[in-house]
Amino acid sequence: MRSLLSTLFILLPGAVLAEAFDRPVPAAQSATAEFWFALASLSFLVAMVAVHLMVRRKP
Repeated sequence: MRSLLSTLFILLPGAVLAEAFDRPVPAAQSATAEFWFALASLSFLVAMVAVHLMVRRKP
């Protein structure tokens, strides 16, 4: 019981003094970010096709 009260008294001030969470405002993607995302997506697609060709079963 004593340890429960000790824990409560230690954690309670932190909960009382904590400030509310402010959600970040979403921002639009830049053209540079879209370019790199497209390049990464195409690279990933090429890598997946390469893996498919390497592991497919021969008839």
